[in-house]
Amino acid sequence: MGPEDLDQILKDLPIPKDPKVLVGLDTSDDAGVYQLSEEVALVQTVDFFTPIVDDPFTFGQIAVANALSDVYAMGGTPLTGMNLVAYPIKDLSSSILREILLGGLSKMKEAGVALVGGHSIEDPEIKYGLAVTGVVHPNRILTNAKAKAGDKLVLTKPLGTGIISTALKAKMASEEAVGKIVESMVALNRTASEWMKKYGAHACTDITGFSFIGHALEMAIASQVGMVIQSSAVPIFPEAMEYAKLGLVPGGAYSNRDFFSCRVEMHSSVPHLLADIFYDPQTSGGLLISLSPGEAEKLVATLKKEGIVHSSMVGDVVEEPRGKIRLL
Repeated sequence: MGPEDLDQILKDLPIPKDPKVLVGLDTSDDAGVYQLSEEVALVQTVDFFTPIVDDPFTFGQIAVANALSDVYAMGGTPLTGMNLVAYPIKDLSSSILREILLGGLSKMKEAGVALVGGHSIEDPEIKYGLAVTGVVHPNRILTNAKAKAGDKLVLTKPLGTGIISTALKAKMASEEAVGKIVESMVALNRTASEWMKKYGAHACTDITGFSFIGHALEMAIASQVGMVIQSSAVPIFPEAMEYAKLGLVPGGAYSNRDFFSCRVEMHSSVPHLLADIFYDPQTSGGLLISLSPGEAEKLVATLKKEGIVHSSMVGDVVEEPRGKIRLL
């Protein structure tokens, strides 16, 4: 489902108002937040999708890392998860499903998340993911709505997973390229989340299906600011450029471009292939963090020391034009 479809579906829904809902649908944020007390709020999210790699264990790891990322993006701590499974049990061996679930459990264990249940259905197409509940202090929620003019933007993972996954489906991706995106997609955003809080991040979102541009725009619109992105500073997987040249671009990238490009001004010096990558739907992508310049420098240096080696300052938050992005 593309961003335009979702926008139309949600536009006129009569969403009940509740003062305890601290973060809902208004800002297109990563997760919902519901206040329980003066000290505790629940962070809730759900995500699932079809396999994007061949190995079932790895697919399970990616699906769970992707679902947990929304809680980390809100500055929260995930506590429990519930499996969501669709599987053709009559046509495929149950051992494959077992490997998917084992992969998911391995990431839950790493994150300190307890599996407390789930739901499964028989379906001709495999799907797996997680509903996640976490906690956050009501005064320490990080949303995508508080980026400030003068901030720097930090991105913690490279772009291009969608294009390389498309090349994999076409049996044209190198083993090295697949290895790179798998390593990135299974990596939890927990460490980046912990450090961004220590360095006083103002806003955050994770980069997933609506692409780097789409999620950055959601932040710009919610925060009523503009953004200037230095294209050459954005980390990408080099192989993504190679496969984009061959036309191995997923359909979601075109949907993202159609919906978001009206708010993007791209300088003539920016290669169009690079723009394809900026609109590429990501799976278990990195965090896009807005924070003051001095703290942004410290954050990038710290994340690199922590092994998040692709972390980079990729642009600036500006006053105008609000809700738009300039690509330089």
